[in-house]
Amino acid sequence: MTQGSIQTVEMLRAAGEPTRLRILALLAAEELSVLELCRILDQSQPRVSRHLKLLAEAGLVQRFPDGAWVFYRLSAAGTARQLVDGVLDLTDETDPVLRRDGDRLTEVKTERTSEAAAYFARNAARWDEIRNLYASETQVEAAINQAAGAGTIGRLVDLGAGTGRMLTLLGDRAERAIGLDLSQQMLNIARVNVSEAGLGSCELRHGDIFATGLPAASADLVTVHQVLHYLGDPIAAITEAARLVASGGRLLIIDFAPHSLEFLRSQHQHRRLGFSDAEILRWLEAAGLEGQVSETLPTANGEGLTIKIWTGTRPANANRSAA
Repeated sequence: MTQGSIQTVEMLRAAGEPTRLRILALLAAEELSVLELCRILDQSQPRVSRHLKLLAEAGLVQRFPDGAWVFYRLSAAGTARQLVDGVLDLTDETDPVLRRDGDRLTEVKTERTSEAAAYFARNAARWDEIRNLYASETQVEAAINQAAGAGTIGRLVDLGAGTGRMLTLLGDRAERAIGLDLSQQMLNIARVNVSEAGLGSCELRHGDIFATGLPAASADLVTVHQVLHYLGDPIAAITEAARLVASGGRLLIIDFAPHSLEFLRSQHQHRRLGFSDAEILRWLEAAGLEGQVSETLPTANGEGLTIKIWTGTRPANANRSAA
């Protein structure tokens, strides 16, 4: 047998076990931590970790540590992903075990969302103050302005608008601006801030970063400012944000570099402790954008947090679907 055939046999052997098939089905929905998988599968951590090790060795899933946590996701492309997709296509959607797993995944996601919503509701009024604990906003905002490019922006979309800071920062350069957020408390504050800034062209909507409902290629600039580290599926958020970028437009992602401040999970609902250049640039490329690291800004407070600005550009006159 060829090496490729042997590898295929190993992948099939790894996928061909009930618990591992359940894990693949769950990871097809979103990336999950080991502890979340243990809770959903109702199995011990050593047992789940063993199954994950075998799946990772076969190349079917990717493992990535994040502080004290470890997350897993399906392999992004290639033969391994084709095999997983093919196997999952053959599964019975009515299977009671898989349906129960799906229900438990929904419970985990709902609990995660509820905790985040409660956090944002408690802290909406002092959100800008909290942000100032992490970085010099003056320095960061100057870098964002530069990364956004010179001159008129045209159509601006801010995803996860929060208190509207990106809109008030960039809105006076935009012909039209839209901010989306799931927190009504945040939107209420953003409306006041936008109004006080005299930005009549800014519109604020209750909306989901994963399903914005906005037309493809409808924005010259999309911003995702300090949002990704709260999300269970940052890849999906980048994919949706990139979908909105018009020919010649750009996507700005502003977030933390990898760090080890675990208290941000428990006290501030952070799910991910920062992102590496490699993974953000890989996700931008997969979404059809040309990615680059625009700025690296260490914080002045000595707490070890560094702000990164990544830019994804849609080549001018790029052919794209209107889906």
